[in-house]
Amino acid sequence: MTKTEQEIHKIFGNRPDNIEFKKLRKRIIRLTREAIEEYGMIESVGKWLVCISGGKDSFTLLATLIELKWRGLLPLDFLVCNLDQGQPGFPKTILPEFLENLEIPFRVEYQDTYTIVKSKVPPHKTYCSLCSRLRRAHLYRIAREENCTAVVLGHHQDDILETFFINLFHGGKLSSMPPKLLNDEGDLLLLRPLAKVSERDCARFSDFLQFPIIPCDLCGSQEGLERQKIKIMLSQWEQDFPGRKQIIYKALSNSKPSHLLDKSLFNFTNLVRN
Repeated sequence: MTKTEQEIHKIFGNRPDNIEFKKLRKRIIRLTREAIEEYGMIESVGKWLVCISGGKDSFTLLATLIELKWRGLLPLDFLVCNLDQGQPGFPKTILPEFLENLEIPFRVEYQDTYTIVKSKVPPHKTYCSLCSRLRRAHLYRIAREENCTAVVLGHHQDDILETFFINLFHGGKLSSMPPKLLNDEGDLLLLRPLAKVSERDCARFSDFLQFPIIPCDLCGSQEGLERQKIKIMLSQWEQDFPGRKQIIYKALSNSKPSHLLDKSLFNFTNLVRN
């Protein structure tokens, strides 16, 4: 049984009463639910560690999961987690106050990965790779401490496409961010429920709901990053050929090993005539 608009969680307290927002909200909820179902993200027994950075994507993730749970479509518990990575000037009170006011269970963990990244990576190199690895290690640890079975991130469709082209152009491999991944130890799942949601929709959704966005002062402060170049490229493609990003995303789930070159995926040697 679904809840009425009047009963909805107060994270939607600032929602505007207009058709544009209602359609946007419905689309995001539908796409998130599809990703969760299509990739089998829900286990019979489980607890999610939902990671919140304070950006538009993670706020969209949180609100969407809350609505799905509120409507009885997400039958599990989750704990919200923010990893304070020690960036100078990081507004430490914004997220705790926001979550406390909404009565959302959360944990804030302080780990100064900022100093490590700045000391290890030259200014002209991207901070993202090392920053991500350090952050992921702490999130896995926290998930284990909180008896969680999955770490849930706010990566969206654009992140997946950009990662694919970065790996293609600079890594010489066909790979991206999967919606569901098992960690190396085999004890935790890494989930991306927003895999089918566009970055543009996340931004509009967060603007509509007036979330207190916190910008990234580490990788977000760097100029000339390869990811930014890829983002510009995809944006130009989408402008010239509307719908192209969606087609590329669809292609990532429609591979044909016999028409590629990977011998580990297809046995070309034993391919013979009748």
